[in-house]
Amino acid sequence: MTLAPICITERCTRELRTWETEAHMLICNPCLGQMRTWLQQIPAAMTVLRDGSMQRERTGTTGRSGTRTPPLPGRLDTLNLVGPAAHADIHDPHGDQIGERPLVGVLGDWVRLICEERRLNGPDQWAETALAAWLTGQLGWASQQSWADELHAALRDMTWAIRGIARLDILTRPVSRPCPRCDMLSLTETDWDRYTRCGNCGTSYTQTELADDAQRRAAA
Repeated sequence: MTLAPICITERCTRELRTWETEAHMLICNPCLGQMRTWLQQIPAAMTVLRDGSMQRERTGTTGRSGTRTPPLPGRLDTLNLVGPAAHADIHDPHGDQIGERPLVGVLGDWVRLICEERRLNGPDQWAETALAAWLTGQLGWASQQSWADELHAALRDMTWAIRGIARLDILTRPVSRPCPRCDMLSLTETDWDRYTRCGNCGTSYTQTELADDAQRRAAA
């Protein structure tokens, strides 16, 4: 018996469906959907981050004592994300570079890689929203590449950095119905996730798949 291949993204144990393997996908459709959702959130995230970057970072006490270091003109953690990025590797022998990489740098690296491998032109504008939109259109091809798991991890880490700064609460709620595969009451729904996921067997479901399963159970 030939075992179905497993999605190559980190911590995903979902078996690839027949139609996914026939499409030469190396990651499962739910993980592909996650990447699409993360990229589609970039425009709204940039609005929040740019507003937040204008808020002055305050450190130290609020008394009358003086300081030799003037306050920063904005929040340093936010400025790191929305700032410009170098187009080449940065050598930092003294460890002066701290904080998250700029979003334009993270997205731009993947755009350059795909452009090189597919001999394509990138977006007309080298900005976060344009880069994210361009990458969204390339996800189908990217899901077939051996580095698709690295792209998934990079976008995941980028998204968590955004949410950490923007103070976006991500809620996970239990679903009061059994998993169609393992029959355990371990299904959950998470904000911004289009799939309902089982914490026991690791299977992910669309709302249509859950509705079909409910109809089968009702008819049984």
